[in-house]
Amino acid sequence: MADEENRGMSAIKRFDHVGITVSDLDAVTRFFTGLGLELQGPPMAMEGDFLDTVCGIPDARTTVVMLQAPGGGTGVELSSFERPAPGPGRPDAMANELGIRSIAFEVTGLEEMVSRLTADGYRLDGGVGEYEDQWRMAYVRGPEGIIVALAERLG
Repeated sequence: MADEENRGMSAIKRFDHVGITVSDLDAVTRFFTGLGLELQGPPMAMEGDFLDTVCGIPDARTTVVMLQAPGGGTGVELSSFERPAPGPGRPDAMANELGIRSIAFEVTGLEEMVSRLTADGYRLDGGVGEYEDQWRMAYVRGPEGIIVALAERLG
């Protein structure tokens, strides 16, 4: 309670979105819509003072796609920078490397989803694991090395 008093009136209201920078916006958008996320409008080109100020990159230009799970909630923002050219990423980074390593979704039909994704050429980083008879989960390596954790509640 003391921490809340020290912050005054400022507080986080909700978790809005996760941003992922990609090079092939179309391929990554297809991957996420194939998982069941829904587009929240057409791709949006952004440049100018707002973008330069927020990202701290002068003369930046990016195209953004916003996605959301059915029923709402936290969104996924995909951005592909045209200016400046994107820096090198580590598409082979494993879960133990520093930084955000995965984005997780609760799903139904985990085995079927994993089978479909592997048939489409994506791979598991490990296997399908089970946690205390409550959850089954798999890490799928999507386009550009994005790790998507797919979790299915058991029982």
